[in-house]
Amino acid sequence: MAAPVLALRDVSKSFGATQALSGMTLELYPGEVHAVVGENGAGKSTMIKTMTGVHVPTTGVVEIDGQPVALSGPREARAKGISAIYQEPMVFPDLDVAENIFISATDLGLVQRKGILRDRARELIARIGMRASDPRTRVASGLTLAEQQAVEIARALSQDVRVLIMDEPTASLSAHEAGELRRIARGLAAEGVAVVYISHRLEEIFEVAHRVTVIRDGKHISTRPIAEVTPQRMIAEMVGREVGNYFRKDASHATPEVVLRVEDLGVEDVFEGVSFEVRRGEVLCLAGLIGARRTDVGLALFGVHPATSGTIHWRGRDVRIGSPREAMGLGIAYVSEDRRKLGLAMPMSIRSNMTLATLGKVLTSWGLLKERAERRVTEEYRRRLNIRMADADTAVGKLSGGNQQKVMLAKWLETNPELLIFDEPTRGIDVGAKAEVHELIRDFVRQGGAAVVISSDLPEVLALGDRILVMREGRQMGVLRHEEASQEAVMALATGQGSLAA
Repeated sequence: MAAPVLALRDVSKSFGATQALSGMTLELYPGEVHAVVGENGAGKSTMIKTMTGVHVPTTGVVEIDGQPVALSGPREARAKGISAIYQEPMVFPDLDVAENIFISATDLGLVQRKGILRDRARELIARIGMRASDPRTRVASGLTLAEQQAVEIARALSQDVRVLIMDEPTASLSAHEAGELRRIARGLAAEGVAVVYISHRLEEIFEVAHRVTVIRDGKHISTRPIAEVTPQRMIAEMVGREVGNYFRKDASHATPEVVLRVEDLGVEDVFEGVSFEVRRGEVLCLAGLIGARRTDVGLALFGVHPATSGTIHWRGRDVRIGSPREAMGLGIAYVSEDRRKLGLAMPMSIRSNMTLATLGKVLTSWGLLKERAERRVTEEYRRRLNIRMADADTAVGKLSGGNQQKVMLAKWLETNPELLIFDEPTRGIDVGAKAEVHELIRDFVRQGGAAVVISSDLPEVLALGDRILVMREGRQMGVLRHEEASQEAVMALATGQGSLAA
C-alpha cells in the first residue's frame, strides 16, 4: 500500500478544560473511501477542522506524504489538496455553476474569459457525472441540494484535490440523490483521491466504504476493513455499550380515543385531500420522498401555514388553527426539522432555549426570571435526554447537532403537549442518540400522548409507526397499518406505483 497522503499522529486538541481530541491517530490512503463514525460530540468536527487547518493541534502532528506540516488555515490546506464539503453546501446562490466552481481561482485570465471557464466547468461536471450539465445555470434558481454538493466537489477537483472530506453529505438528500453522491465518492476514490466519508446512516457506510474508523469521546477506538465490520460491533464501539435493535417495533399503545382527526385538509397550491386520525397512545408516521409535502402538513397543523381547505377536529370538536399560539393552546407542539432557523435561538443559552416556549412558568408576577426554576428544568432534561453540555449557560449554538436536537425536544416536552409533531426527529443524530429519541417518542405515547412523526428514514418509519400515511407530490397515496407495511410497500406508494384507500 502507498504511503498515507494525510495522517494524524497522536493528535490532541483542547478548548480550555474541554478535551475534544485525545491521542487521535488516523491514516488516509489514495484510492480509498475511509468512513469515520461516532456519536455526536465524539470529536468528528474537531478532527475535520484539524485536517483542514481550521484548528492547530494542541499536541501531536499532522502529516502530508509522511512529512509533518503546520497548516495555517483552510486556504493552505486547499493548496495542499485537502478540501471538505458539508451537509449544507457552501455555494453562492447568485452565481452560476461555473463561477461557483472557480470562485477561488487565482488564474485571472481564466476568470476573465468566461468561455474557457465554462468549458473547464463542463469537463469537471462530466468527470463526476453531475446531471446539471449547463455551467451557466444559476445556483439559486436551478440546482437541487444534491447538485449544489456536486458543484462543491467539482470545485475541489478544480483545485487538484487529493483528500476530500464529506461530512454528512446525504443527511438532507432523497434515497436516489444519496445513491448518486455515494457513486461519485467511489468514482473519486477509483481516480486516486482519498475520500473521508462521515455519516450517521450506517447502511450507506457498508455500501461505500473500504475501511471504517470508529471514534468515541475524542479517541480512536478502531480502524478495520469494511469486510471485518458488523453493524452491531460498530454500534457497540461508537456508544461504548451494546445497543439493541434500535429500529425495533414495540407493541402499539393506541387507545380508541381519537385526539386529532383531519378531513380533506389542504393548503392552496401546496397539498390537498389529506385525511387521517391520530389516537391517544398512537404514533402516526408521514412518509414520502422529498417534495411530497409532508412537512407542509405538519406546519398546517401547527398553524405556521394554516389550512385553506378541509376540517380539523380536536378532541371531538371542530377547530381552526390559525397560528402556533392557537396550536399550543390546544396542546399541540411541533419539533421542527430546521432547528437552526425555526427550532432554537442559537446565540441564547441552553437553559433559555429550554424554557422559551413556557416562559410564563419561570417568571415572577413582576416579570423577573426565576433562575433557580429555569436551572431545575434544564437539569431535569439534561439527565432525561442525556444532553452533553458543560454548563447550562453555554450558547446552544456551540453544542453538537445531536445535542441541539435534544434541547429542542426538551423545549417542547416542557409544554406538556397532548399531540407532538416530530419533523425528521433523528436527522443528523448518531445511532446512540437515535435509540434515545425513539425511546422518548415511545415513552411519550405510552404515557397517553399522541405523536405524528414525519421522517425520510424508512427503517425509522417502520419501527415507530402504528400506521404510516404515504404522500406523493402533495397528495395522500394511502395509509398502511404496521402489520402490512414494508419498505417495498411504502416506496411503491411514494413513487406512485401503488395506491390504497385511506
